[in-house]
Amino acid sequence: MTLEAGRAGLGPVRWGGLELPLPVLLAPMAQVTTSAYRRLCREQAEAGTGLRPAGLFTCEMITARGVAERMAKTLAMMRPDPGDPIRSVQLYGLDPAVLGRAVQIGCGELGLGHIDLNFGCPAPKVTRKGGGGVLPWKLDRFAALLQAAVAAARPYGVPVTVKTRLGLDDDHLTYLEAGRIAQDSGCAAITLHARTVVQAYGGRADWDKVAELVQALDIPVFGNGDIWEAGDALALVARTGCAGVVVGRGCLGRPWLFFDLARAWSQGVAPAPSQPDLGQVVALARRHAELQVAHFDGDEPHALADLRKHMAWYFKGFALGGELRHRLGLVASLAEFERLTADLDPATPYPVEELGRPRGRQGSPRASLAMPQGWLDSRRLDQAELAEDESDPSGG
Repeated sequence: MTLEAGRAGLGPVRWGGLELPLPVLLAPMAQVTTSAYRRLCREQAEAGTGLRPAGLFTCEMITARGVAERMAKTLAMMRPDPGDPIRSVQLYGLDPAVLGRAVQIGCGELGLGHIDLNFGCPAPKVTRKGGGGVLPWKLDRFAALLQAAVAAARPYGVPVTVKTRLGLDDDHLTYLEAGRIAQDSGCAAITLHARTVVQAYGGRADWDKVAELVQALDIPVFGNGDIWEAGDALALVARTGCAGVVVGRGCLGRPWLFFDLARAWSQGVAPAPSQPDLGQVVALARRHAELQVAHFDGDEPHALADLRKHMAWYFKGFALGGELRHRLGLVASLAEFERLTADLDPATPYPVEELGRPRGRQGSPRASLAMPQGWLDSRRLDQAELAEDESDPSGG
């Protein structure tokens, strides 16, 4: 895939005083994008292009109430990657006043340089409270949340962006209205995951809807969905004219995807996908483990338990054998990881059949959506429709 450098999507993107020479973003993923994983992806992007900042690497979704109340667990989740020039966090909230306080604390006390707002999460424990991907159906509350966040961030010069989906389902689309409200509220950009909430992570992303949103707005639009290789990112930009891309599941167990993306962006040509051999993958997984231990203040059992899900992603397609794969999924220390991988043949080539294939969560569209009762009856919010509990939706 070749794309002429300088056309929409390949140049730098400016959000107020923040410039992104490489408009490639790591999607915030619950219990995945810790400071350790963000650092791995950032280093790969910097190696591919030499730029700083080389993209934007967003912390996993954080509850606004947890920040507003300064909960220790929430603040620990926001621990920065110390080498990242831009601290980026995605916030989730239902109450404009609480969200505004969280933004003010984040910008004024925690040094955030970018805030994204989550209106795309399809998890039932989020949508049944009226949050995530179903909230844009309530136009007044959606606007109030955006306006509160933008107003709180403005004195600090911190850009606020929005991530959303196409809508609840094919009969209840919200993306065009959401984009216009985001623009009118002063948001710096919007990311569109080109699936509906009911699709969750199944089916195909509808990139043509990204193109429609690009045509409808003046603020930058970022495309998200079905980016498995760097060529997919260039294809999405060429097809839609979007300003940049947001990568989620495609980089699971493959932080080197950001190296390929950086080269594709700087050259305007998608490189052949990186194919690290088993030795290189083991070394990268080991570095991830070490960074994860540092993230958890030296607590190896906690750090390695959190890393276990990554083991399946790192070694997907390699012929390790069921017993070793099982033991890697239970690894509890750096020493154990060393023992388990010591006898692997480092020259084993990368399994090319895994290139360009979906990774992470998939599945079929859901039969129904979990929403507050009567949610679809009106485009305006009855306060009783929102659950008061804003406990951390990423946990469990």
